[in-house]
Order: sequence, then structure tokens, then C-alpha cells
Amino acid sequence: MFYVYILESDKDNRHYIGQTSDLENRVKKHNAGRVTSTRSWRPWTLKYWKAYETRGEAFKTEQLLKKFKNRERVIRFAQENNFRGIAQSGPDKSAFAKRNLIFEDPRKTSIRLTAECVFRD
Repeated sequence: MFYVYILESDKDNRHYIGQTSDLENRVKKHNAGRVTSTRSWRPWTLKYWKAYETRGEAFKTEQLLKKFKNRERVIRFAQENNFRGIAQSGPDKSAFAKRNLIFEDPRKTSIRLTAECVFRD
């Protein structure tokens, strides 16, 4: 499986769009500062993602999203095209909280992902 994902910077609400075959590791790399283009805007919160069968499909969607210059258009596209998202509120108001995210892919299998999510007060 390949994933297209949208991150949001907790520093200034900037968005970053990318694609990967290992979503959990990629988000960790962004937050660890190991991705040059996102290092200055850490920490990042995973906002939306979508699974694809092939890297080609994921790449096409990533390129389409990157063409949208308007952040609202990117979010609307994600919502209208069945991207999954993370709730940004809940009972745990700590700075960091581990959440289990379940991805459903077209083959009807589930992938469990533990990610560190940042919650804002």
C-alpha cells in the first residue's frame, strides 16, 4: 500500500503534502527533523491520508494536491475523496498522545498505526 498524506504544522498551521509506503515512519521522520523541507515548521500533525494500491496512483494524487494553491481547496478535496482524518480533540489534552489509527485498504485488510498526535488547547 502507498499513502498520500497531509500534515499540518502546529507552529503556523502550514500544510505539507506527501506520499509514502510507510506512513508511520514518514510522520516520525517529519517530526524528528529528518526531512529538510519540513524541519523548520515542526511539530507536524497528520491531518488526512488515503491508501492506494500503486505508487503511481498515490503520486498522481499527490501532484494534483500540490497544484492546489489554496489550503481550503486541498482540505475540501481530501474530504470529498474519502481521505481518512484524525480528530484533533478528545479527553486527553496532553501535549502528545498516542493514538491507534486503523487504515482500511481496498483488499479489506486493516493496518494498525500508532502515531504521536499533537493536541491544541
